[in-house]
Amino acid sequence: MANPRQQTRKVAEEEQVTEQPQEEAQEPQPQMEAEEAPARPLDEVLGQAERAYAAYMEAQRQVASAYRSNEQQIAKAYRRAEQQAENTCNEEVREALQARDEAIAEARRARDEAVAQAEKAYQRAMEQAEKAAAARVEAAELKRAEAITQAWQLREETVEQAWNIFAKLSR
Repeated sequence: MANPRQQTRKVAEEEQVTEQPQEEAQEPQPQMEAEEAPARPLDEVLGQAERAYAAYMEAQRQVASAYRSNEQQIAKAYRRAEQQAENTCNEEVREALQARDEAIAEARRARDEAVAQAEKAYQRAMEQAEKAAAARVEAAELKRAEAITQAWQLREETVEQAWNIFAKLSR
């Protein structure tokens, strides 16, 4: 990217070249007025170029700020997804434990009705309840891990896309 001041000087030189034939056709003016006349437009063009460059730099800072804000929002979304996965896991663990407790209670009632048969049924039900609870807990933890992994991947992809766009815009 060329320096704005150099570009302004080139434009001013071109303006001076195009203005010279017009000045020759008019009456000769004093030396001081001829020097001041091109200086004002050059100052104006230089001022415009400086303001445009300052506006460009401010816009670039704003874009970077917007990307940082976007990254923070993505991080918040990730944390919400992680918390939701945690809450879902906890709920499923609670339900699994509740189901286990219900199965145990049923087993106890069966044991009270028939001592010999109930003892065997109680043992089987306890084992099944523990296995079922363990399986559901394991499934819930697996779901949580997958949800966290997916949320993290989505966050990474989104952040990468955002920075790629920023990099393209910054060129």
